[in-house]
Amino acid sequence: MATAPRFVKPPSFEIALEELEQLLARLESGAMPLEQLLTQYQRGAELLKFCRERLEVVESQVKVLDQGLLKTWTPE
Repeated sequence: MATAPRFVKPPSFEIALEELEQLLARLESGAMPLEQLLTQYQRGAELLKFCRERLEVVESQVKVLDQGLLKTWTPE
């Protein structure tokens, strides 16, 4: 039984997003062999999770100016 490859974190959000977009294009092309589909799908899920986590961190750090006071931004 093969073990799943270890997730290698991308160096940045932008690089992860670029890799995710390229991966999505390959998956949508339908030209990928079946054996690679699952592995690439798993990589995509890991990249998506990484991007979401990075966005959550940044979102929690964003501050907004509200009537002269600096407050933590909360999505509406």
